[in-house]
Amino acid sequence: MKILCVCGLGQGTSLILRMNTETVLRQLGIQADVENTDVSSAKGEKPDFILTSNELAQTLEGHPSKIIIVNNYFDLEEIKTALQTNLN
Repeated sequence: MKILCVCGLGQGTSLILRMNTETVLRQLGIQADVENTDVSSAKGEKPDFILTSNELAQTLEGHPSKIIIVNNYFDLEEIKTALQTNLN
């Protein structure tokens, strides 16, 4: 499974989201390839899931990947809930 964490520029907040997503996945015992990138690059990729903000999710509308919205990239419980809801 491949998960792409996306922010506007692909450096700051997407890296934080990636690290927190990897932490949550370890807690859940789920193996996944997690990467971070900017929204423009994400449009050309085909991961299984894209984690991003509500604003950027609108930019990615129509993308073939399942888009998972996370409002607070620092909130491990929100990330965990979002992943559990969408990975099952």
